[in-house]
Amino acid sequence: MKTSLSAEANSRHLQYLRVFAMGFSAFIFNTTEFVPVGILTDIAQSFDVTTAKAGWMLTIYAWVVALLSLPLMLLTRKVERKTLLLCLFAMFTVSHILSIFAWSFPVLVISRIGIAFSHAIFWSITAAIAIRVAPAGKKTFALSILATGTSLAMVLGVPLGRLIGQWFGWRVTFGVIGVVAFLMMLLLARLLPVLPSVSSGSLKSVSAVFKKPVLIGAYFFTFLIFTAHYSSYSYIEPFMQEVGQSDSYFTTFLLLLFGGAGIIGSVMFAVWGEKHNTLMLVSSVILIAICMVLLNSVAMSTWGISGLIFVWGAVMMLVPVTMQVKVFNIDNDSFEVIMSMYSGIINLGIGAGALIGGKVIIHMGLPNVGYVAAGISLFSLIVLFYLLRKYPVLR
Repeated sequence: MKTSLSAEANSRHLQYLRVFAMGFSAFIFNTTEFVPVGILTDIAQSFDVTTAKAGWMLTIYAWVVALLSLPLMLLTRKVERKTLLLCLFAMFTVSHILSIFAWSFPVLVISRIGIAFSHAIFWSITAAIAIRVAPAGKKTFALSILATGTSLAMVLGVPLGRLIGQWFGWRVTFGVIGVVAFLMMLLLARLLPVLPSVSSGSLKSVSAVFKKPVLIGAYFFTFLIFTAHYSSYSYIEPFMQEVGQSDSYFTTFLLLLFGGAGIIGSVMFAVWGEKHNTLMLVSSVILIAICMVLLNSVAMSTWGISGLIFVWGAVMMLVPVTMQVKVFNIDNDSFEVIMSMYSGIINLGIGAGALIGGKVIIHMGLPNVGYVAAGISLFSLIVLFYLLRKYPVLR
C-alpha cells in the first residue's frame, strides 16, 4: 500500500515537473520574441538603420508566425509531439547562432525568420502538451503556468536580455538565449514521455472553424487588442528615452516592472479565471485603453509612469489567457487547429502593432503612439461588447 502511494506521489511530482518544464519553454520562446523591444536602439545603431526600420524585425517575425502557424501545424499533425518539440528546439538554437554572427541587418532578419518557424509550431502544440502531461483536473493550472512563463519572459527575459546587451552587446543576448534553449532541449528529452499525436486537425476541421462566426469574432477582437498593445509597447524603449527623458537603467526597471505585473496577472487568472473570466477580460481591455490615453501625459513622472506600466502589464497578461479559455470552450474538439489559429492571430496583431507604431513615429512622432493605441483599444472594446451580447457561449 505504501509502495503504491509512493509511486503515485512520484508520478504526480513528475507530472508537475513536466508542466513547469513546458512553462520554462514558453519563457524561452517568448523571451526571444520580446527581447528586441529592450535592445532595439542598440540593434539599429549597430547596422546604422533607424529605430522604425529596426522595428520591422518585430513585424516580420510576428507575421511569419501568423502566416505559418496553421499550415505548419497541419503539415506536422501526424508527428509524435515529443520528437516534434525537440526538433523545434534544435532549429531554434541553430537560428540563434546565426543571429550571433549576423553581418548585416537582412541576415539578422533571416535568422529571426528561422526562429519564427519554430515559434509558429511551438505555440500550436504547447498548450495541448501541457494539458496532456499535467495531473488530472489541472487544465487551468497548466495554462496558468504557460502564462507565467510568458510573463517571466517580460519580468526576467527582456530586462535581463537588455542588461546583457548593454554590458556585452546585443549579440551576446541572442547567444545566451540559444545556449539556454539547447540545455532545455536536453532536459525535455529526459522528462517528457512519448506523446503520439492526437490532433484531429485537417483542412476539413479548418473549414469548420471558419463556419463559426463566434470564433471569427473572438479572433478579430484578439487581433485588435494585440495590435493596440504592440503599437506602443514595441517602442517603449525609445519612447522612454526620448519622451520620458529616462536613463537606460530606469527604462530597464520599467520593463522589469511590466513583466512583474504580468506575473500578478497570471496569479489572478489562476485564482479567479474560472469564475470571473468575462469580468476580468472586460476590465482589462478598459484599463488598457486608459493606460494608452495616459501614456504620454505621465511619461516624465517617475511614479506616474511606474504605476501605469504596472497596471498595463498586469491586465495585458489577463487578456490572452482569459480569451484562450473562451476560445477553447467554443470548440474543444479541434483544439490544436483552434490554438494554432489563435497563436497566428496574436502574432498578426503583434506585427500589425509594430508596423503601425513605426508609421506613427515617422509621420506623427513618438509622443503619439499611445493615443493611436488607445483608439485601437477602444475599437476592440466595442467589438468585445458586441460579441458578449450576441454569443452567450463567450460570457
